[in-house]
Amino acid sequence: QLETLEQEEQECLETKPHPTEKSTHMVSHHDGMTVTKTLQKGEAEPQCQSFSYNQAEVRGLLLEGTNLLLLRVLARRQTVPPSLIFPVIDTEGHLCTSSY
Repeated sequence: QLETLEQEEQECLETKPHPTEKSTHMVSHHDGMTVTKTLQKGEAEPQCQSFSYNQAEVRGLLLEGTNLLLLRVLARRQTVPPSLIFPVIDTEGHLCTSSY
């Protein structure tokens, strides 16, 4: 059984006049998972948002690394089981579903 304990994503956009930096930090804990999104445009104060999800909501959660592994397994088997649906976290940090 694989489980994501922590994941960090960073993105930098070199736009003029001010570059934009986005980061997402996900941490698993005994109650579930916390997602913190940070957005900083140029020299402005960073804007932070946090979302917490309980253990039941994130059961079977498919994050980026797990998704890559799953896609490789499905490609190797050359088949996708019917109704393959997983909870995922979208680019805004909200919980949603992904189906294959």
